[in-house]
Amino acid sequence: MVYNYNAMFELEKTMIVPLTQWEDGSIRITDSRVTLDSIVHHFKIGACAEEIVYKFPSLRLVEVYGAIAYYLSHREAIEEYLQRRKAQAEETQRLIESSPLYKDKGDLRERLLARRAELERDKELVNQ
Repeated sequence: MVYNYNAMFELEKTMIVPLTQWEDGSIRITDSRVTLDSIVHHFKIGACAEEIVYKFPSLRLVEVYGAIAYYLSHREAIEEYLQRRKAQAEETQRLIESSPLYKDKGDLRERLLARRAELERDKELVNQ
């Protein structure tokens, strides 16, 4: 019997990228909340795809490999995207920290601790 190896397998020349862009502009693994940012960060610090899946158990290995392949194939565009995301995050942090509510955080902490101490004192009085 002679096998025609060419007839047994047809090479798929395109693959579906497991990435979706959300309304907020973030790129995430399709059907998950895990961002491409997270995958690329772990990849850059030396994590292999299997380690990334371990850190994000909702992901499948093929999705992580797909995200890494996409990053490597579109490195310049993704690096620009990551820089924009970093700038947006820094601006958001600046806005939060400039808020009067954020500045009053210390007061809130002190009030919560005082209330906690008060409740503990009340509990001790009841137990006596």
